[in-house]
Amino acid sequence: MRDGRNGEVRAICAVVAAALFWSSSYAVTKRVLDEVGPLTIGAVRFTLAAGLLGVMARLRRNPGVRPDARQRRLAHLSGLLGITAYFVLENVGVELSTASDASLIVATYPLMTMLLELLAFRSRLPATRVAGVLLATAGAAMVVGNGAQVGGSSRWLGDVLLLLGGLVWAGYNVLGKYAGKGQDAVSLTYHQTAAGAGGFLLASLLEVRDFRLPGPGASVLLAYLAVACSVGGFLLYNYGLRRMTSSVAVNILNLVPAFGVLGAVLVNGESVRPAQLAGGAIIVAGVALGMVERTRSTGQAVAQEPALSGRV
Repeated sequence: MRDGRNGEVRAICAVVAAALFWSSSYAVTKRVLDEVGPLTIGAVRFTLAAGLLGVMARLRRNPGVRPDARQRRLAHLSGLLGITAYFVLENVGVELSTASDASLIVATYPLMTMLLELLAFRSRLPATRVAGVLLATAGAAMVVGNGAQVGGSSRWLGDVLLLLGGLVWAGYNVLGKYAGKGQDAVSLTYHQTAAGAGGFLLASLLEVRDFRLPGPGASVLLAYLAVACSVGGFLLYNYGLRRMTSSVAVNILNLVPAFGVLGAVLVNGESVRPAQLAGGAIIVAGVALGMVERTRSTGQAVAQEPALSGRV
């Protein structure tokens, strides 16, 4: 009984740590953008991450079933969508907006994924989930509207790009479910990250003329994005997900906005207006409400599929 309890505690701590890593990526990216272009950040971050994941995939003691050609194609396509396309939108969005706005807007992503899954798999949409979607949308509108008032058109555009990133991330989740059937998380993530890194390397050619070597501080932060956020966060989340229901894990990720705003204040010295905090609270409330029906339906079943609802 005690071992089981300790295992639950370790699982919860792992998911909380993953949320902390993922939420810190916005403030860290904002700092690195002072020296490195948004496309170059993605190229460096995910090339390093792909290399680490490749080593991990080869060193596994019990490798899973090798993906067939179709699964590799789907994994590569989902990597281009969920890594290259998504992080282009995120990095450019953070550059135009603020890390605190990004942290609050990202709270709508689970609901976007849920809606796309419902459309793709033609599931029924419960009333509580509809209410949660509407509530979270209202909160996101408050955050974006406040950004337009405070930062003008560029901040508004950045917030809109971050919202579009949520739609791209939702598509990645749905496509990743098909690509990951029967595959272990390390193998799937390696193929996705390798494809995403390749896409970013091509995209970063657009910034060649403006390229300059980052200083020691920015280099350390880039390594942090690759090791902690792209590799460590995913593995911690997957460790916890295998020991709890997916609904519990996703609800823990509602800590991301709170951690993210805290990081934006402490790392970047950003100020947070009451309207932003109110919008963020409404988003989190909407996400929690939208998860009520999912929590009831999943019961005590532990998810066995790869962790695709969180950040990479």
